[in-house]
Amino acid sequence: MNRQNLLLTILFGLFAVAGGLAWWLWPSPTAAVSGTVTTSLSEEDLSRYSFATEPDALVFPRDFGPHNDFLTEWWYYTGNLTAEDGREFGYQFTIFRRALTPDSQSDDGSAWRTNQIYLAHFTVSDIANERFFKFEKLSRGGADLAGASAVPYHVWLEDWYVRENEDGSISMFAQGDGVTLDLNLVQEQPPVIHGDGGLSPKGPNPGNASYYYSQVNQTTTGAIILEGETIQVEGRSWKDHEFSTKALNDEAIGWDWFSMQFDNPEQNSMVLWEVRQDDGSIALQSAGSWINADSSTYPIQYDDFDIEVLDTWTSPHTGAEYPTRWRITVPDLDLELIAEAMMEDQELQTTPVYWEGAVEYKGTLNGQPITGKGYVEMTGYDQPMQVRF
Repeated sequence: MNRQNLLLTILFGLFAVAGGLAWWLWPSPTAAVSGTVTTSLSEEDLSRYSFATEPDALVFPRDFGPHNDFLTEWWYYTGNLTAEDGREFGYQFTIFRRALTPDSQSDDGSAWRTNQIYLAHFTVSDIANERFFKFEKLSRGGADLAGASAVPYHVWLEDWYVRENEDGSISMFAQGDGVTLDLNLVQEQPPVIHGDGGLSPKGPNPGNASYYYSQVNQTTTGAIILEGETIQVEGRSWKDHEFSTKALNDEAIGWDWFSMQFDNPEQNSMVLWEVRQDDGSIALQSAGSWINADSSTYPIQYDDFDIEVLDTWTSPHTGAEYPTRWRITVPDLDLELIAEAMMEDQELQTTPVYWEGAVEYKGTLNGQPITGKGYVEMTGYDQPMQVRF
């Protein structure tokens, strides 16, 4: 699901709280820099950025890397893991990139100069003990503090990273106060191309779209360290990579995004997203993909699926009320699922607040039982995701 407004609001909140960071992003006089950052974050004229408008534009391995001519980008990993004793865990690890200006940085010989900033979120859900650990980092894309490359694939923010190994597997590492994620991911399927050849509309106007692909069913092994306890885990991970400039229309207040990795012999997967509008309706561009083991897809459009909320949870931290149990139906696939949060409190009290957590699925496909796990992201329940400067 597109997370452009999420990132914009996070970044604006961070800069509003820490205005002194402006000098750190651009090595030039403070007054000029503050103007640059403020203008960038509030600039309504996005015409000098690139927009997602053409189908069939994705080329690999080039598009594993960054797209600095687009305003916003993210490499978004989620996964469901199990320890040897059966304990279940979920994790999220995301690195966001955001351009401060549409222009390339001038070459004045300084490694510190950049017009790109990077933000990362890292969470672990300890399901059995109902503990949710969350961390975030922010850095500039200069002086090798943060960045991304396509060949070899590598995205990093200081000591948090995902990077390709010589054997093609992916190493992932992130650590916070008493919590470490140290995993190896094997990419067994080709990239999954969503929408029209990777062009994924999210709103009604030209350019209200992103370029969007996923890498699903990544066999995952490694360790989680929680407060001194090292836990060996295995499971499956899901990667989303998306880049855009203004994917959402102004009426969008939030979204619900569902990833599903099933346990059936075909190892099917599915992703669905609903963009919620300020009048209570669901955007007609809400969609998804049914994914086969060879990464071929069956596109799912707005009127092909239904998501019904069955239960909710009210956050004791923010007072926001989130759905936590759903009925999902896709009649053309003869698919009916009950989705349920594996743990209710998986809310990030960032700027803005959002819920991102491990979910399990049970139901029927063609009349036969089917189960699976995945992740759900929900935004706009604490405050609308519209960004106004």
